[in-house]
Amino acid sequence: MTAFILVIVVLFLCIVLFARSGGEKNKANWLKFFSKGKEAGFSIRELEQIRKLVANNDIDDPALIFTSQKHLETCIRSVVNAVRMSGESEDPSIQDFLSRLFDYCKQLGIKNAEKKSNITTSRQIGEGQVLKVLVSGTGVFKSAVIKNFGNYLTITRPVNTKPSNQKAAGHMQWDGISISVYFWREDDAGYVFDSQVLDEVFSMGLSALKIAHNDALFRTQKRTSLRVKLNKAAFVYLVNDTDPHKMEKSPGLRCMMEDISDTGCAFRVTGMAPVGQRLKVQFSLDHVPVCIPGTIRSVDYQKESNISIVHMEADELPISTKNHILCEVFDMLPGDDDDELPYRVIEEETKKTPSKPAAASVASAPPSTDDDRLKDFQEIMNG
Repeated sequence: MTAFILVIVVLFLCIVLFARSGGEKNKANWLKFFSKGKEAGFSIRELEQIRKLVANNDIDDPALIFTSQKHLETCIRSVVNAVRMSGESEDPSIQDFLSRLFDYCKQLGIKNAEKKSNITTSRQIGEGQVLKVLVSGTGVFKSAVIKNFGNYLTITRPVNTKPSNQKAAGHMQWDGISISVYFWREDDAGYVFDSQVLDEVFSMGLSALKIAHNDALFRTQKRTSLRVKLNKAAFVYLVNDTDPHKMEKSPGLRCMMEDISDTGCAFRVTGMAPVGQRLKVQFSLDHVPVCIPGTIRSVDYQKESNISIVHMEADELPISTKNHILCEVFDMLPGDDDDELPYRVIEEETKKTPSKPAAASVASAPPSTDDDRLKDFQEIMNG
């Protein structure tokens, strides 16, 4: 009975689509559109909304919306522009629909990126690639590719990431031992391969190892989101887990954004940031304050400059925040607020919005540099 009802619904939708399109070719195109849309997981109601977008954007073959990232981005951009013009950005139904479109656009983007950047052999690893070298029963070491030759890789002599073990690593005999090598390829994924140290040498004035190639790379930790470079001033704070998304109205510890996605971000900050620390970063996008709370997953610490590049995994973000970030990822924002600092934007928003006298006094008060949480965070960063 359920199957019969589903058939009736499908036939009804097809009739509606036929009625709204002219010519046999258009009818076939809309049938294909519906079929592809159902395969992609969209509901009938969503498909009707997408159909209107396709028609308004003069896309000749409607089904392309489900296979072409370019065509889908065109449709999403038209929604974003319409929302910006109408001022209906807080409408939950619009945000939900945008979120569905962005999620599918991300899927297409990830597939396209994987086709372009996937590698299968260590012979394709680029010079300068950072490596983690695992020696069974000994530990994990940090290294980097110096030169990639046809018969072998030359890598810097591995060093232990823990200062207490670096002296022992310096006296370690590497020649002939078996190793496992892990690396994260920018805008791609993680890879692992087994190898053997062929020789200990000096290369380009550096103490180095020759290691054997492997033509069977194991691809791991595939990307789940798309990132975009973002050179923007921001502030970082310790997270108050009772209200992690609360917008701070005074400056925190200054940092510079490196990249951003809807699942996390990277930023540069002075000092050594500990892995596992709960933080939130706050900045402005298109004159809208954005707050991303999350957990530090990895840190690249540069001892010479005392700078950490922090990679933070975000908590689950509100849909409107997520959509706004994805607008930046897919280049749908004007990008004219480069000098805007997040607490200034919040002050402007507070002035526009009527509030209780107590709240207004907090917003208009001079930025406090004596905030206890800021002091705590600075102590953490300074070790």
